[in-house]
Amino acid sequence: MLRRLHHEQPAAFEFTPANLAWAEAQITKYPVGRQASAIIPLLFRAQEQEGWLSKPAIEYVADMLGMPYIRALEVATFYFMFQLAPVGSVAHIQVCGTTSCMICGAEDLIRVCKEKIAPHAFELSNDGKFSWEEVECLGACANAPMAAIGKDYYEDLSEESLAKLIDAMAAGQTPRPGSQTGRFSSERAGEQVALLDSKGEREEFNATVGLAVSIGDTIKRIDGTEVALRAPWQMSGQRAPIGMMGTERPKSAVQQVAAEKAAKAATE
Repeated sequence: MLRRLHHEQPAAFEFTPANLAWAEAQITKYPVGRQASAIIPLLFRAQEQEGWLSKPAIEYVADMLGMPYIRALEVATFYFMFQLAPVGSVAHIQVCGTTSCMICGAEDLIRVCKEKIAPHAFELSNDGKFSWEEVECLGACANAPMAAIGKDYYEDLSEESLAKLIDAMAAGQTPRPGSQTGRFSSERAGEQVALLDSKGEREEFNATVGLAVSIGDTIKRIDGTEVALRAPWQMSGQRAPIGMMGTERPKSAVQQVAAEKAAKAATE
């Protein structure tokens, strides 16, 4: 399928300071000279910041990684996870339409999206707040049907519950993600039949929902300040501090051998 950039583009793009620090930390995962390997996470963070991936954002990331623009464009246009046109300013709803969800009512959810948002996928609602698309399996089959909105999954959906979610988001609310029927995670629907000795001994939310609840507004654009920046891969001492793009990043085996030879030659 041919994918093109949107015909209307912003004048420029740049990461927020927090997102820039995050991006520079991601680059330190890779050996010197191999920073292009960070292309997908950096493009995706640009999309999370703006809602969609513009040409200036693609070129900005390419410049950060020292890549020709065409290489970054090849990645951005190949993967369907990248939205190349503006999406809803409040939420872009991704309805899973694969087997389990389809059997359990995904087509009903798509009908709700067509009625409340726009007749066709990727079209903006009249107020510009919402858009939607059907996607392939999102891996929450035990909680079908479901939809992804931002980083969160909304599971065990029905026509009524999805309509309520859209109305709540339109009103400026942040509905709790996870199961919309009260399930804790992916256990069987109904009464607990296993591990009865520990029944009731659990947190209020599972880890994913708990994180979303603690953050609060999980459908807004991501500016990098939502959670503290962590880069545990830098703890070996081989890598530069977070936010630094010096030469202290890890070297590949070939680079290490070359450095050892250079050091030996310098002492002879």
